[in-house]
Parts: sequence; structure tokens; C-alpha cells
Amino acid sequence: MTNAVASNHRDSHHHLRTLDPTGQPLTRDDLPPSNTKRWVILRKAKVVAGVRSGLISLEEACQRYSLSIDEFLSWQRLLDAHGMDGLRATRLKKYRQDAVDPDMDI
Repeated sequence: MTNAVASNHRDSHHHLRTLDPTGQPLTRDDLPPSNTKRWVILRKAKVVAGVRSGLISLEEACQRYSLSIDEFLSWQRLLDAHGMDGLRATRLKKYRQDAVDPDMDI
């Protein structure tokens, strides 16, 4: 296989495996618009999925959405630890408090 064919094969295969948090195929067109101001949980989760799959780089995502790397990483940690509910803005304080106070009764 030539390098160009191998690259195209890898790219097309890669995009087939990229899924959004609901299990649907995720493409760059499915990522939130760059002017997003209201970050609902699905939009945050799609950005995390896009970065994890290589659909968009961490640097590009942070620039496109005016995010700090720490903010993106907090979304990723909350998603890993608590699932989609961890990305709810109303839950952030509780989850962050639990993370900094491991002796706190849950």
C-alpha cells in the first residue's frame, strides 16, 4: 500500500470509529460552533470526545472555544470520574469539592 493510500485508509477508518457521547458518529462538523457561549453537557462531552479521538487537537480546541487547558482537563476529569452528569455546571462545585477534600463524607 502506498503512503497516500495508507494515510487515506487510516483517516477514513479513524473517522468511522469516532463516536460522540451518545454513540453516534462524530465528525468535525458535529463539534460545537466556535462561538459557543452556553456549554451544555453534550457540547462539553463532544469536545472531549473530539480531542480524545484526534478529531481536533487540544490546542485547537482550546483556541477555538477560548478554553484554558486546565478548563478542558477539568471537563475530561469530571467526565471520567462522574460521567456526563459530572459536566453539569450545577454539579461542578460538589465534584470539585469532593476532589479536593477526600476525607469528606459522601
